[in-house]
Amino acid sequence: MDFIRKYGWLFLALGIFTLFFFTRFYNILGLPIFTDEAIYVRWAQIASNDAAWRFISLTDGKQPMFVWIGMVLMKFIHDPLLAGRIVSVLAGFFSMIGLFFLTSEIFKNKKIGLLASFIYVLYPFSLVYDRMALYDSLVAMFIIWSLYFEVLLVRNIRLDLGLILGMIIGGGMLTKTNANFAFILLPFLLLLFNFSDKDWRKKLGKLIVFSLVAVFIANVMYLILRLSPYFHIIADKNYVFIYQPREWLQNPFGYFLPNMSPLTDWVIRYVTLPFLVLVTTSFFVGKKYVKEKLLLLAWFLVPFLATAFFGRLLYPRFILFMTMPLLVLGAYSFYYLIILARKLWLQVLIIIVFLAMFVVNDFFIITDFAKAAVPKSDKGQFIVGWPSGQGVKETVAFLQEKAKTQKIYVGTEGTFGLMPYALEIYLHDNPNIKIVGFWPISDLPPKEVIDASQKMPTYFVFYQFCVPCKESTRAPVQWNVKQILQIQKLEKQSYYTLYQVQAK
Repeated sequence: MDFIRKYGWLFLALGIFTLFFFTRFYNILGLPIFTDEAIYVRWAQIASNDAAWRFISLTDGKQPMFVWIGMVLMKFIHDPLLAGRIVSVLAGFFSMIGLFFLTSEIFKNKKIGLLASFIYVLYPFSLVYDRMALYDSLVAMFIIWSLYFEVLLVRNIRLDLGLILGMIIGGGMLTKTNANFAFILLPFLLLLFNFSDKDWRKKLGKLIVFSLVAVFIANVMYLILRLSPYFHIIADKNYVFIYQPREWLQNPFGYFLPNMSPLTDWVIRYVTLPFLVLVTTSFFVGKKYVKEKLLLLAWFLVPFLATAFFGRLLYPRFILFMTMPLLVLGAYSFYYLIILARKLWLQVLIIIVFLAMFVVNDFFIITDFAKAAVPKSDKGQFIVGWPSGQGVKETVAFLQEKAKTQKIYVGTEGTFGLMPYALEIYLHDNPNIKIVGFWPISDLPPKEVIDASQKMPTYFVFYQFCVPCKESTRAPVQWNVKQILQIQKLEKQSYYTLYQVQAK
């Protein structure tokens, strides 16, 4: 019995680790490559092979941290898409550990910390993005660790904590712009500051100075991006997703309600109503840690409301990092409900009521994503609609086979995104294959495609929109093509089609 008391937490932690890696790696390549994944993985591939392009993501206004980590993993992992997705798996792993330390520190209870980590493993929102080569799990990781060190800083007020915090915030800023909330929310640390201390003025001064040191270090780290001539594109890209101040001032409240509808729907679908009940309950169980709970709530509400006020183009993944504090609050009330229940059957009932929706959704996420209870926009992008790379795997296999004994030419609908990047990821180093993207597509094939078809087998991929043409084809009627492969996606008007262009 003493052995169990002493080392039981270790076996529990190992069980959580095992469950994490099982859920993240099982069928990890089951989802086809998504448009943004193709972009980021291709960037990492290029940066890995050419040091001059280590800042390639800035050409599209995206920070490079994900690309830098991805290009390192590609040295050891043969499949580029798998390497990119493992970046998110690793980010999720450190998020899980970070939640343990954050929750344990806030509530001074390691059992609640372990419960928060366990909830993270089951959390459908994290499960989806920990398995995809996207930036957002990495952002969530930096946000969790930033909040942890901010709590440590306000409770201990030490320079070394400010230095570490600055480096973590800097890492987040080098990942994605929305990680800037880590220092935007710094003033909320005053919720935890002890104003009753006799030396509170002196300690407050130190806290402000050390916080400014953290902000300074983070911004110095961010300055490395100015080494690239494409640095200015970041600001331009940001305004694709948020309104510029002058635009917002013309109608300050005009975007709030339209944005709140999808944002609220995404939170309900991913966090689920039962778990949101747990989050709310956390303010009514236990009389301690009221200020800590308010701090966690602020770390969700402030970026959430800011997104509702200023968001122009929104996707569910943008709010992933905001929901991390909700897991801490949910873990707190979940723990106390289990303790209060006492009877085993009642504890089991509580677990089923509050976590069953997580488990069921997780099952479909890793086995049949089309049936998962995720927001329509995520399902549309990842599996249903044209951004999904259904057909890419089959196309790569077909082209590799054709290029074994001859040179071939491949044209694609699009010059940036899923095409041609998804093909280039796997075929760029094949000397027998030339891949060229085209946009826009006209009623007649590009002259280069026609010329190529006179010399070698020539293929063309269409994938973006359904063109009302002949019954079994998506290419313009005037194109002289033979259909090789066609996949109708779950969105009935969306097709992925590979053609061979016929020589005249």
